[in-house]
Amino acid sequence: MTQSKAKKKRLAKQRAGAADVTKQRGITAFSTHERKTKTRQETIDQSYKKYKNHFHE
Repeated sequence: MTQSKAKKKRLAKQRAGAADVTKQRGITAFSTHERKTKTRQETIDQSYKKYKNHFHE
C-alpha cells in the first residue's frame, strides 16, 4: 500500500530532526469535542426526513 501525503511529510520532518507527532496522539484526559442538544428545528427536520424515500424510480 502507498503512504499518504501526510505520512510522507511526517516522516520527512522526523528524518530532519523534528519530534514524532504520532506519540502525542490520544493523551488527553478530557473530551476534546463539544456535545450539544439539537434545536427544535433540527429535531423537526430530522423527523421529517427520517422516513422520506430518497430513491425514486
